[in-house]
Amino acid sequence: MSNTPMSSIGFSTILASSVHDIKNSLTALQALLSQLESVYQDPKPTEFKQLEFETNRMNNCLMQLLILYKIDLSQFNLSIDEYSVADMLEDVVAQQSTLLSLSHIELITECHDDLFCYCDNALITNSLCTLVNNAQRYCHSKVLLSAVQEDDYVVFCIEDDGNGYPESLTASDHKQLPQADLANGNTGLGLFFTETIAQLHIKGDKRGFITTDNNSQLGGARFRLYLP
Repeated sequence: MSNTPMSSIGFSTILASSVHDIKNSLTALQALLSQLESVYQDPKPTEFKQLEFETNRMNNCLMQLLILYKIDLSQFNLSIDEYSVADMLEDVVAQQSTLLSLSHIELITECHDDLFCYCDNALITNSLCTLVNNAQRYCHSKVLLSAVQEDDYVVFCIEDDGNGYPESLTASDHKQLPQADLANGNTGLGLFFTETIAQLHIKGDKRGFITTDNNSQLGGARFRLYLP
């Protein structure tokens, strides 16, 4: 047994190693779920879709934690390329549609086909999926996902018809992890991760950022991601 004290190893390193272990177990669980699902004939129980969505959601959260860990160690680089924004929104819809339909939530998208964006597609799509998922948890019946060109930025926007963000999330500096509201399941990780990734998108003297407010055209919360 090693006599190396935990303080010399670093708690963040232990945490990152644990996250890797959990991801490996989650991958095995997803494979087992796929095998079980193949046993059932169509129509399959809706619980399979719920389980599939939740395991993917857990995997995304773990991925975000690992990326934040690598960013903190300056061991992470973006993979930037040009992408169709409409295609990106379609990917988000494809990943979220099952749970939204099970929850009877309408997801509306608005975007011109000729809008393009230079970004890390995988990370931005992951961030949008996380925030759309959060929106569907707190909305009443509708979520609007849109994107537009605004001056030198492509602006992704997620709006809902819920009760809006609590003051702690509209007044927060998203560069810092907010105090978690564990009783209501609000960790703020999704916003913190998205702000961190946005800040890594730089073009000239412009840098990505996010805003949160309760000025949704649907009456609830509004999240906006600005990428130069």
